[in-house]
Amino acid sequence: MFYVIHQLIFEKEGVYLHTNAKRSNQDTAIPGFIRIVERDGEGGEEETKFDPGYEPDWAVISTVKQERRQEHPPVREKGQWGSFSLPLSELYSLRRARFSLGRNFLVLTTRGGDPLPPLHFQRGGARELLKYPYIYILLLFLAYPHDSGALSQSFDELHLFDETSADLVSRFIQDPYATTFGGFSKVTNFFRGALPHTHQESPLSNRSPQDAHCPHPADEEPGFELITCVKLGPRPQVKRGKPLDNWDQFLDPEGRVTDPQKVKELVFRGGIVPSLRREVWKFLLGFYPWNSTTKEREDILRVKTDEYFRMKVQWKSVSEEQEMRNSLFRGYRSLIERDVNRTDRHNSFFSGNENPGLALLHDVLMTYCMYNFDLGYVQGMSDLLSPLLFVTQNEVESFWCLTGFMDLVHQNFEESQEAMKQQLLQLSVLLRALDPELCDYLDSQDSGSLCFCFRWLLIWFKREFSFEDILSLWEVLWTRLPCENFHLLMASSILESQKEELIGSNHDFNSILKHINELTMKLDLQSVLCGAEAIYLQLTHCKELPSKVQEVLGLRVPCSSSDESPNSEPKETDTLLAQSEARGVSSCQPFNGQTPQRIPPTYP
Repeated sequence: MFYVIHQLIFEKEGVYLHTNAKRSNQDTAIPGFIRIVERDGEGGEEETKFDPGYEPDWAVISTVKQERRQEHPPVREKGQWGSFSLPLSELYSLRRARFSLGRNFLVLTTRGGDPLPPLHFQRGGARELLKYPYIYILLLFLAYPHDSGALSQSFDELHLFDETSADLVSRFIQDPYATTFGGFSKVTNFFRGALPHTHQESPLSNRSPQDAHCPHPADEEPGFELITCVKLGPRPQVKRGKPLDNWDQFLDPEGRVTDPQKVKELVFRGGIVPSLRREVWKFLLGFYPWNSTTKEREDILRVKTDEYFRMKVQWKSVSEEQEMRNSLFRGYRSLIERDVNRTDRHNSFFSGNENPGLALLHDVLMTYCMYNFDLGYVQGMSDLLSPLLFVTQNEVESFWCLTGFMDLVHQNFEESQEAMKQQLLQLSVLLRALDPELCDYLDSQDSGSLCFCFRWLLIWFKREFSFEDILSLWEVLWTRLPCENFHLLMASSILESQKEELIGSNHDFNSILKHINELTMKLDLQSVLCGAEAIYLQLTHCKELPSKVQEVLGLRVPCSSSDESPNSEPKETDTLLAQSEARGVSSCQPFNGQTPQRIPPTYP
């Protein structure tokens, strides 16, 4: 029989939890202390008694081994923080930061992306704490109980016990061990779930580069990434190029595109002249294969036209009586009619009443419901269609271009919103690597989740730029250069450009949201694109880039992803990186001296 032995490894008093790291007073600084508890041994039953060998003030320690339930570190409303506990298996990152008060803080972020309030070590000790995290499993911040009422409140916030009466407090003071052991199992039963079932990579583990993409053995400890301030080197200056203005030079005598990669690079660098958009967009969005001949494209158009009108007839033939018995179909139609009447009405193609453009917008969206009835129609899809319809001026072509666009972003519109949560988390990863100070400030104002960027990512900045700018932006993003998540680099570029305003004006949660919303139609697209590409080049030329950032940029394959096919297409970033080196912009070597690897899309 094996036993789990608990040992107090680290304890530090004089630690203050700051609910607002920009202002320091009695209301924002909560005094307390931190403990790290070690777990030794594995398997078998647990000893139900614990003797730490000294008289503790009070400690919260689990000795219960049960099937692990899904637990999450506590999330508090602003100003409502007190005692909390955090299994280190739930810790994503921790770093030291310095705010405007000149103090050093320890900032912790959970795997779910939830930032915890900064901790200030008034008597020092942050460096010592950073020596321990990987091998221990529980970190506690315990607020000092000034009275029994405060202690009871701390219990309530920890959700340790069902009881909240003064009797509980008196029992705890009389026998802290038995009372604590019985209650803490309700917070986290992590022994069994944390160790053998995780397949997440532990960047601090001793693994060779050849093993980097292999699953971890079952007996390895769950890891987390220790994000420190990485010196990225200077950010290169980037200039935009000229738009693609000669399409015929890329066509062979039979009409095949001879160099799709070169076309994509030109589009990424400078966009497309308006007169060529209708033709080139159909290749970028998959309506036509790049290697199709002119004759094959005529056949494709004929087949796709027949298919479109068959689907259109299906919803057109639904009678009023049938529709009354189909609430889902009726709901889709109602949403579409409402959104069509307020989509891009300032544009001449959709302005005025009884406009043919509005009828086409309505019909294409209704037909898409028949094409993908599981997804149907979700608010925002009309924003994606209107530029396509404006450029193609054709009902059938705009529909099939929409299906190609939705292949890229359909997960944004799914009810679970998992893809949107993932993208916001990836954006947070980028921002933490690029500008820890800005990220820490947003955390201190309860804005670290970056929820104010939701609309940006949902419909690819459709409401943030002018209609003409969106035509230019989307064709750049459709190239998928220089990485799949270039739209996240754009978001990072915009946020960095607003750093001085956000921090300098000491914006709080509400004013941050207001300020970001007011950026609509005030952003310069070319500056944002240059900034995003410069960020990409700066990051990819850094040799100490955190693994999570590499995954976002497509430089590293996550362990959960399948291996690339050996017959996959050539890497699209090679030429861009070679061009940047030729311009002399790199101050660091590429990560591990390797060319970034393309990965399958990890987001819609």
